[in-house]
Amino acid sequence: MTDSSRTVPGTDAPRTAASPPPGRTPGQSSPPVLRRRRMSRRARRDALVFLAFAAPNLVLIAMFTYRPLILNIQYSMLDWTLGSRTATFIGLDNYIEFFTSDAGLESLRITAIFTLFTVGGAMVLGLLIAVALNIDVPGRGLARSAVFAPYVLSGVGVGLVWLFIFDPNFGVLGWILRQVGLDSPEWFLDPDMSLIMVIVVYVWKNLGYCAIVYLGGLQSLSQDVMQAAQLDGAGAVRRFVSIALPLLSPTTFFLLITTTLNSLQAFDLLRIMTPTGRGTNTMIFESYLQAFGGYSRAGYSATISVLLFVILIVMTVAQILFVERKVHYS
Repeated sequence: MTDSSRTVPGTDAPRTAASPPPGRTPGQSSPPVLRRRRMSRRARRDALVFLAFAAPNLVLIAMFTYRPLILNIQYSMLDWTLGSRTATFIGLDNYIEFFTSDAGLESLRITAIFTLFTVGGAMVLGLLIAVALNIDVPGRGLARSAVFAPYVLSGVGVGLVWLFIFDPNFGVLGWILRQVGLDSPEWFLDPDMSLIMVIVVYVWKNLGYCAIVYLGGLQSLSQDVMQAAQLDGAGAVRRFVSIALPLLSPTTFFLLITTTLNSLQAFDLLRIMTPTGRGTNTMIFESYLQAFGGYSRAGYSATISVLLFVILIVMTVAQILFVERKVHYS
């Protein structure tokens, strides 16, 4: 019969087969060093899996987003005619020209007006339409589809259709105005009317997006709170202003950022409805005109693009830092 007890080195006490080895307490599955090695191997394996999935996307983003951005900043400091093989480094002269020329300041003014009215108009009208679509009436599913449809349509197609509507001689709007004894404005010749025209069309195209997002926010509101306010005697308008609107602040904040970014980058409608940009030359449209509209000033065009990028970053950060303080997350 074999004795299963053994003497622990350095001690006189015998160790049985069931006794834990030196340095390990009862119930401990593995030493700390071994656990750290296993965790290290697991961390390396997780890192390799992450790189396997993320590396292709990171490479594409670096090639097609950050590399062009860096090159664009470099081009903005050049006096470069599009197509020319040579360019002259001029530093910040293009930026100085933009902020000191009448055309540059006019582009800033038009961009501000276009963004303010398109964002405000789409959000206000979208909220009102969302309230109407939230009412349980027959055919509201069809109405929701009809409201959202313009948002997914091609901007080129929408612009061509509205060109016919606004045509002073043959357009539908001109015909309606003549029936009531009014003359159609010169939408395409008057710069101020051209800006109003593209604002109307852009709001019409994008208010469906705001309406659907607001509709989702309205349907997520707690009905218990609304019913409690109704029992306390609050009317429909009071419940909407005092309860619904504050609870919709996260939705409003989301729409404010997304619609502002979209408006600052609006191009297709402007290009189709006002090809020369007279009165509608926002910054992104002015950048296109400077490079491809006959001026061939690639360096100056890159300058406007860099300034627009900076404005987008500053506005987004400002909204996150200051506007989000008014957001009430439930």
